[in-house]
Amino acid sequence: MAVNASEPVEQELVLANTNVKLKKAGSGAPLLILHSEMGNADWLKYQQELSKTHTVYMLSHPGCQGSDQPDWIMNMRDLAGWYLQAIEELDITPVDVIGLSFGGWIAAEMAVMSPHSFKKMVLVGAAGVKPEQGEIFDIFGVTPQVFQEKAFFDPSNTPEYQIVCPDELTEELALEWEYARESTCRVSWKPYMYYPGLPNLLSRLKTMETLIIWGSEDAIVPLNSGEIYNRSIKGSKLEIIKQCGHRPEIEKAEEFLKLVTDFL
Repeated sequence: MAVNASEPVEQELVLANTNVKLKKAGSGAPLLILHSEMGNADWLKYQQELSKTHTVYMLSHPGCQGSDQPDWIMNMRDLAGWYLQAIEELDITPVDVIGLSFGGWIAAEMAVMSPHSFKKMVLVGAAGVKPEQGEIFDIFGVTPQVFQEKAFFDPSNTPEYQIVCPDELTEELALEWEYARESTCRVSWKPYMYYPGLPNLLSRLKTMETLIIWGSEDAIVPLNSGEIYNRSIKGSKLEIIKQCGHRPEIEKAEEFLKLVTDFL
């Protein structure tokens, strides 16, 4: 049954033996969106638009926004394994997937573990690969507000920035950020935000259609990481959005949506 494309239905369910929160909207082929390291609090323009042509599924990662944190999930491979079981239980595989930042790393780990679980993959400013030039920004060394500002090239000209990082921070959003940062730290601290073997494992994805999207001014995950993803996944395409930071799905929503909808 089709769901209103503008507002998601929020559900609490048990997947992979874990109580989790799910946002679901739209109709059509399933599309899994894996959120960033800052949680899953908002429903923004890019999600609304994608739900007009797809049934969008967004789970809150374990430990984020009301989803329980299983004790055994201690690294990214654990988290990817958990997600593979979760989407099998949702009965949406094989599925198209969009991974945003930390969520892009999860998507890449899932794909190399189980390529048959996906149809097409979109990686957006994805962590997970150590850059050869530059460094991944230390999310844990600054306040969440500073990190959010750093993630945008031009916050003042990003209409939805005040939704993502309002001047007047609510207690609910502050807690969401802290829970999200804690769950991210749990699986990505050592080594910080990458897995050394991932570029070698990505060669398994030679038949998976993959679109890689990066902001030209990404100050969180260097563009060089996107270039490494691109050369490691045979047949992948790297699209660079000009005058854009780490969150192209928000800062340059129209360009992002054009790339994604054409690809899917």
